[in-house]
Amino acid sequence: MNGIIGTAIVLAIVVGIVALVIRSIIKSKKAGKSLQCGCDCDKCGGCH
Repeated sequence: MNGIIGTAIVLAIVVGIVALVIRSIIKSKKAGKSLQCGCDCDKCGGCH
């Protein structure tokens, strides 16, 4: 029974971290930021 509880706790922590990362990515995209510009420098103002 202890193994199941430990696994559930670790799983909940991992799911929480993934949710926070996804939330951060969504907020960044809404703010117009991204991990890469896609080399369309007319839109990003010159990234290189």
